[in-house]
Amino acid sequence: MPPEASRFLQATDEAALYLACRLLGEARHASLGVLQPGSGMPALSRVALGHDVQGLPLILISQLSAHFAALQQDARCGLLVGEPGAGDPLAHPRLSLECLAERTDDTERALLRDAFVAWQPKAKLYVDFADFAFWRLRPQAASLNGGFGKAWRLEGQDLALLLQRLGQRPPLGNQ
Repeated sequence: MPPEASRFLQATDEAALYLACRLLGEARHASLGVLQPGSGMPALSRVALGHDVQGLPLILISQLSAHFAALQQDARCGLLVGEPGAGDPLAHPRLSLECLAERTDDTERALLRDAFVAWQPKAKLYVDFADFAFWRLRPQAASLNGGFGKAWRLEGQDLALLLQRLGQRPPLGNQ
């Protein structure tokens, strides 16, 4: 982030953490940004979203997708959540996470499967396909925009609190 941009950021407070938790915790899908193998150009895709018991974002993607290959080559990715409403889309809150992705192993698959299907009932159609795998996204930093004039940078302890709170929430399908 350019140094001059930081002067417009607000100190992270309870309201900012609540907003970030709401945006990420209620999101059923997100925009995933990856770096394309070979060219390094950014690429975007929409992914179904859940979270694990630690509050970490969780995605289920096919090995046939371009973003699967991209994450295998370079774990750096971005995740954007937040729904625009009526009027100006920039006036609505959104959370942009800078993450490192890690593919989960087969021992976790059964545990993640049922929780993910609770968040994403339609995933029941493809969750057991052999080419699909779960990826856990570990946020390194985040930009929270609450609308015009409301911006925060979440790092370190702020992210730890956010993930802790998400880990304590029941899955979307159980709320």
